[in-house]
Amino acid sequence: MTRKLYLSLLYIFLYLPILVVVCFSFNNASHSLLWHGFTWHWYGELFNDSDLAIVASHSLMIATLAASTATLIGTLAAVSLASYQFRLKKSLNQLLFSLIIIPDLVLGISLLLIFRLLEIPSGFWTLLIAHVTFCIPFAAVTIIGRMNLINKNLIEAARDLGALDFTIFYRIIVPLLWPAIVASWLLSFTLSLDDVVISYFVSGPNFEILPLAIFSMVKLGVKPEVNALCSIMLLVTLVIVIFAQRALSKKQ
Repeated sequence: MTRKLYLSLLYIFLYLPILVVVCFSFNNASHSLLWHGFTWHWYGELFNDSDLAIVASHSLMIATLAASTATLIGTLAAVSLASYQFRLKKSLNQLLFSLIIIPDLVLGISLLLIFRLLEIPSGFWTLLIAHVTFCIPFAAVTIIGRMNLINKNLIEAARDLGALDFTIFYRIIVPLLWPAIVASWLLSFTLSLDDVVISYFVSGPNFEILPLAIFSMVKLGVKPEVNALCSIMLLVTLVIVIFAQRALSKKQ
């Protein structure tokens, strides 16, 4: 009984703010915390806002590209760190973990200075490089945990039978790592989609993403369109998670 009560309170604490946002996206009032009736008006206003739609497409594009690139690099890094012995392996492993705990403020300023030194104009490419950079450690650590659980005898048996490293990677390692690869992609996608601090430093005036647009909008007060937008983002995230779970279940 105590365990169920604890879990119930925990889930209420985590999901009650999200539920409030979803409910107020249907509230028939623009600046009120009281319920004035159900309406779809704010969703209509949201879909009629072409500028916000463009910003949302920018954010989805950056998140998809960053998650895919970071997952690919993280997979190769995880396999290399878990399967091979080389100099500085321990240092590289520690460096990978340290990137997770570095404050976003420090990483954002560091990337900004690098882009200024290289004279790279702020915009699409600086955002993409920055998002890939902070997503790689999370993707690699997620896959390393799965890689350490793989039976190494399978890899050694494949080598004894004459399989090349690429064949072992493609036919044995990737299928066994598939759940971790999907999880790392989803994690990277989420981190990229809602990043504000690092994106604030590396974004340019010609390419804006959704988190920065919402951050600018809420300075003047939370508008109902923002609640509707957050509700749609929540729905999209849930659809992606459900699709990933079903795909993994079928593959298993």
